[in-house]
Amino acid sequence: MKKSRDRIVFLDAGSVNYGDLSFGPLEKLGLFKAYASTRPDEIERRTRGVRFVVTNKCVFDRRLISRLKGVECIHVSATGVNNIDREAAREFNVGITNVSGYSTESVVQWTIALMTALAGNLISYQARARDGTWSRSSFFTLGLYPNRELAGKKLGIIGYGNIGRRVAEVARCLGMNVLVGRIPGRKYSRAEGKSRHPFDIVVRQSDFLTLHAPLTPLTQDLIGGRVLRKMKRGAVLINMARGGIVNERAWAAVLHAGHLGGGAADVLTIEPPVKNHPLLKAPRMIVTPHVAWATLEARERLVRELALNIKAFQLNRRRNRIV
Repeated sequence: MKKSRDRIVFLDAGSVNYGDLSFGPLEKLGLFKAYASTRPDEIERRTRGVRFVVTNKCVFDRRLISRLKGVECIHVSATGVNNIDREAAREFNVGITNVSGYSTESVVQWTIALMTALAGNLISYQARARDGTWSRSSFFTLGLYPNRELAGKKLGIIGYGNIGRRVAEVARCLGMNVLVGRIPGRKYSRAEGKSRHPFDIVVRQSDFLTLHAPLTPLTQDLIGGRVLRKMKRGAVLINMARGGIVNERAWAAVLHAGHLGGGAADVLTIEPPVKNHPLLKAPRMIVTPHVAWATLEARERLVRELALNIKAFQLNRRRNRIV
């Protein structure tokens, strides 16, 4: 079968390829070129005459979309498409696709790992083993920090899509009691409403609270200082969703005050963060650099899904179309 002559460009391929990933499925679909990264002022030139653009986080605002030459579809290598002006895309007849579900198992695995690490103060104990504190101990063990079992603890989950449901499933296997919370202001079906608890109750009762909801006007700053202070003393907050859902300064403050037992975030409001970001120095806080999604298996799945989206567009079929 003759290879298509469609030009395909990946503007920020370095965000998904760390030197261990093949773009073979994309290369089979046309004349493929990958740039590790692309500055805003380079996008227009690099997409001129290109039929399909692939990007993770490059911003396509109205002005840029109106100036695109030949681009028929922007294929986002992620679930969220907040970096694309959808109304402008509709107006100028530029399609948008996304990929969802490719990293569910990866994010769930990371969530459980963070929960376990915080329950057992794993990071602190590792540091004491390395700095010689354990070597100076009078006993074979070292009981400096709390070490708790997850079994029997209450896990609150805000955001009950594919990831939230899978976290709940794994947590139940560990013996945790799961409370799924409602997002204030959101409308639920009767069945959904019955399976979810009031937000305030989940916040107050949970030993561990994990966030998996998308960033929307309803979830923006959902977890602020008032909500954080309502959490049980010693509780743990884990944000696996989006940085803007939590007021990060307020979060750091309650950690410094000793109200929360710990926290973890794989996402921050601004990424990468400034060096003096308050959560980077907060006690009992684990911050990871937005890598929960990025197992090799998830990234391989992502490339395959991108290729299927592009192939469907070439065949004039709808697949994962946002616009």
